Amino acid sequence: MKKLNVFKLVIAILIPLLVGGLSAFITKNAMMMFDTIKKPPLSPPGIIFPIAWSILYVLMGIASYLIYNLDIKKLNDAQIVMRKNTLIIYVIQLVFNFFWSIIFFKFSMYKFAFVWLVILWVLVFVLIKNAFKLNKVSAYLMVPYLLWMTFAGYLNIMIAVLN
Repeated sequence: MKKLNVFKLVIAILIPLLVGGLSAFITKNAMMMFDTIKKPPLSPPGIIFPIAWSILYVLMGIASYLIYNLDIKKLNDAQIVMRKNTLIIYVIQLVFNFFWSIIFFKFSMYKFAFVWLVILWVLVFVLIKNAFKLNKVSAYLMVPYLLWMTFAGYLNIMIAVLN
C-alpha cells in the first residue's frame, strides 16, 4: 500500500456519493410513490434509505481507494490484472447502481428492477471476491453493501408481487 493520499481518498468517496446523489435527484419526485405502494413486512421508513446509502457510498469509496492505491511495484502480473479488473467491475457496478433507482422509482418497473438488482448483486459479489485477494479491508468494507442489496432484493421482489 502506498502512502495515504487524502485528495485521492476524498475523490474516491465523492464519486459514489455523486453517483447516488444524481440518481436520487433524478428520482426525487418519483420516490413519493414509495409512500403510496404496498410494502412487505420489514420495510423501513423512507428516511432510512438516504442514511443507509450515504454510509454505503462512503464505504464503497474507501474500498475503491484501497484497491486503486495498491503499490503496483509490489504486485505480481496477475495481481496487477486483478486490480485493473476489480476497478473496472467497480465502475460497472456503480453504473448498475445508478440506474436501479431510476428503473424502480421513476419507471416503476419492479420486476425488471429486480433482475437489474440481481445483476448488480453478482457484480458486487465478484467485486468483493476479487478485492479479497488484493486487500481484505477493501473487501470487508463492501460486505455491508452486499447485505443491503440482499435486503433491497427482498423489498424489490415483494413490492413487485404486492403491486
